[in-house]
Formats: sequence, C-alpha cells, structure tokens
Amino acid sequence: MTIQEYNRSVDDYSDRLFRFVVKSVKDRYFAEDIVQDSYEKLWKNYRNVDGEKVKAYLFTTAYHTMIDRIRKEKRMVATDEMPVGEEGPSGQFNDIREKLDEAVQKLPEVQRMVLVLRDFEGYSYEEIGELCALNESQVKVYIYRARVFLKNYIGNIEVLV
Repeated sequence: MTIQEYNRSVDDYSDRLFRFVVKSVKDRYFAEDIVQDSYEKLWKNYRNVDGEKVKAYLFTTAYHTMIDRIRKEKRMVATDEMPVGEEGPSGQFNDIREKLDEAVQKLPEVQRMVLVLRDFEGYSYEEIGELCALNESQVKVYIYRARVFLKNYIGNIEVLV
C-alpha cells in the first residue's frame, strides 16, 4: 500500500467506519478513538496491507479494537446500566427507536455487528463475512438469530405505539 492509497482510504472510508462503530457503541468520542486507533494501526502496518483490501482491513481492525476496548472497560468498571428510554404514564416507551436500540444492545456482540452492517449500513453478506472473518453462511445464521430475537423481544408493534 502506498501513502497515496492510505490518504485515499481516509477520505473514502473514515465516515463509514465511524458510523459503523458509533452505531455499536452509542458514544461519539469512544467511536472516534476506535476509528483513530484503526487508522493508526493501518499506518503502522501500511507496507503489509494490500491497497485493494484496505476497506476490509479497516473494518476488521475497528471491529476487533472495539470488542477489546468494551471487554477491557467491563473488567475495569462494573456499573449499573442506565435506562434507555423514559416511561410514559401508561408504562410504555414513548419512543420506538429507543426500544429498538435497547433490543439491539441486548444482542450478543457478533449478532449485533452483523445486523448493524447488514440492516443499517447495507453491506452484502459476502462483505460482512470479510469484515468479521466469518463465512457467508455464518453471517446469514447470525442475522437470522438476531432478527428472531428482536421479533420476540419487541413482540407486537401495537405494544410500542
């Protein structure tokens, strides 16, 4: 990979990489750190990375960095989870989006990542497999399981409205 390809990768992929990470961690500053760390790792290793595969390298690196940081924080600080949404007078959530985000956060890490990449970012099964180091059938299974969990967790749409 050349320095020009590195600079082009910053222009081409930094926004998508940031959106991918921020949808998973829900913290803008934490996501910025992960994206910066991913590009730093690419810079340190740019001679060994193929310019054609830089996108997969960046997303894979960001994914693994994010998981490592989350695990490290879980070990360091044991905190109670904050409630995601406020309850209205009837005891139901006022915002459907908050309920959906809450449900997505309850998914296992791998299922959450593949679901976000597919349904929120629009990547193909093949691209998700490359980014997460999974084969295409594993990606499909994880997405199916995530969707079934969400369907069971949220239940009937009338409950939310």
